[in-house]
Amino acid sequence: MPSQRPVGSSTRGTTAPNRLRRADRWLVGTQSARILRGDDPPVMVDLGYGRVGTTTREWADRLATVRPDLDVVGVEIDPERVEAARPLTRPGLRFVLGGFEVPTPPARVVRAFNVLRQYDESEVAAAWRSLQDALDEDGIVVDGTCSELGRLGAWVVLDAIAPQTLTLSWRLRDLDLDATPPSVVAERLPKALIHRNVPGEGVHELLRDLDDAWARTAGWATYGARAHAVEAFGRLASRWPVVGDARRWRLGELTVEWEPVAPA
Repeated sequence: MPSQRPVGSSTRGTTAPNRLRRADRWLVGTQSARILRGDDPPVMVDLGYGRVGTTTREWADRLATVRPDLDVVGVEIDPERVEAARPLTRPGLRFVLGGFEVPTPPARVVRAFNVLRQYDESEVAAAWRSLQDALDEDGIVVDGTCSELGRLGAWVVLDAIAPQTLTLSWRLRDLDLDATPPSVVAERLPKALIHRNVPGEGVHELLRDLDDAWARTAGWATYGARAHAVEAFGRLASRWPVVGDARRWRLGELTVEWEPVAPA
């Protein structure tokens, strides 16, 4: 019987070294306990890594600081991309052909960055369900989008049941140096939200309140972009269900619970 065709469509495949460093730092910094659970090596899936396997290799290197025995698997729908990445293979890092069906053992983390952005919004729910079905009992899906150099990004975290959080990420000094409001991250929202930045939607209200908090705390920029972010995000936390504290804010990360920003 012929093997089943991978589920999904080939992406543009563009990538660059260190493009996903901010998301990797978030994962290592906030999800280490999840990654460490269990005696057997967890499977970590990088779905749709692109034309080269560089960001998957970088992910494996960063995750090894938490748990060296991980099974990191790059999954691509394009056979030529799988072959191109195979020279990077080593113990604990491999590359396989596949799509949203995720042809691996149940995964602790499925990372899908800059993948769903190229699909229609109507296709997101089915793709999420497929990725959630690929998780082990402690697993999460990280569906995100970032800029070409990785300085701006956003990602949704889902467990096996439902979306849980939205994280927004900036290189903070760019905001103050360029006099750019934090809502610039709207252009990098995940597919489920990028068309929802309009009045009446929760994500629109979040970005509006975030810009307001940033403007009202502009004086703190005198003490540096990190001080500005801590003050602004702290004010926002009085009105929104923010997850995490100043330790993450200083890094240019803001995480909120999913329900208030979920599409109306």
